Amino acid sequence: MADLPDAATCYELLARMALIRRFEEEAGRQYQRAKAGGFLHLAIGEEATIVGVASAMREEDYLVGTYRTHGHAIARGTDPKRVMAELFGRVDGTSGGRGGSMHIFDAERRFMGGYGIVGGNLPIAAGLALASDYKGKDAVTVCMFGDGASNAGNFGETMNLAALWSLPVLFLVENNLYGMGTSIERHSAQTDLSKKAEGYGVPGRRIDGMDVLAVREAVAEGVRAAREERRPTMIEAFTYRFRGHSAADPEVYRQREEVEEWQEKDPIEGFARRCLEAGVLGEREVREVREKAEREVLAAVEFAEASPEPALDTLYESLYVLDSAAGWYAIDERSPEPHRGEHEDRMPAAARELAEAGAAYAGQPDGPRPNPAEHGDAQEGSEPEVAAEREGVEDR
Repeated sequence: MADLPDAATCYELLARMALIRRFEEEAGRQYQRAKAGGFLHLAIGEEATIVGVASAMREEDYLVGTYRTHGHAIARGTDPKRVMAELFGRVDGTSGGRGGSMHIFDAERRFMGGYGIVGGNLPIAAGLALASDYKGKDAVTVCMFGDGASNAGNFGETMNLAALWSLPVLFLVENNLYGMGTSIERHSAQTDLSKKAEGYGVPGRRIDGMDVLAVREAVAEGVRAAREERRPTMIEAFTYRFRGHSAADPEVYRQREEVEEWQEKDPIEGFARRCLEAGVLGEREVREVREKAEREVLAAVEFAEASPEPALDTLYESLYVLDSAAGWYAIDERSPEPHRGEHEDRMPAAARELAEAGAAYAGQPDGPRPNPAEHGDAQEGSEPEVAAEREGVEDR
């Protein structure tokens, strides 16, 4: 077990974990209120891994996450207000309200985003590390991914290139024992994930991901090796999410007793208790940490609700299209003359005529519409009734 650092560092580590926990809890509540849209993946229970990693990095280092990364951005210094605004889809969010929960991004703090594609961040991390090497910079890239991503094809490709080119990168797999709802024993033949990259030349080690100091110590060494020796390594951090894979997860794949057992290893409560027992922090400091987190999160919600939604006329901004290829955002093929989908007001005459004819053909006879519960399906009526309905449409 790593020794406790000074009081100021302990206070900061505890404060970061408490803030992330409270933010995640409130994000889940706002999602239930339909304030946050899209998907929502909470990392409640994994705070020690998140904060331990970020605390061992320099400002110039890059961090790449997955789709469970609200806390990762906050740990790197992103204002919780901007993260919450992104969940709300508002213009003051980290991605202008366009990315949502799965795509938090803050280039200023070198948090290079969350990625919805499992394992999609691995080759991107290798590219960032290659760029640092190419430019002769000391920046190290830390790539965090889940246990399920270790089975993706680009996992092996990335590890091979990282070792072959001696890239300054540290890979950390957040092993929370489940790839969505599939346990690690069912999705990985090699359950010791620290060994999965050794065959490619990337050594690995296992640590306790529920211990913020153990994570901090291991990552500090991995970052040092990457920076000073240009040697990639991989760390497997055992952690656990107390909530489901996503907000819509019924959690039928694990037992309540298992969750309760892991909750007894709560990384925040465990670290606070250790600091209190060692006399490094007092009850007042621990209480202050929680109260401060509460105020910051409530302020973030207030900020997000006050932030405006993106204007409709900005819908097609910030999209990547090659001008030389004259790319279209969408194609409307309702006529022999396909046209740009976003230019419906300038559609060819043939397309407009077909659209209007289709609308007319789909029109309903005047008068109240029949109630299927009382009159049945019109198609099941007698032939004279069906014929009469058709005539009524044609007459119009």
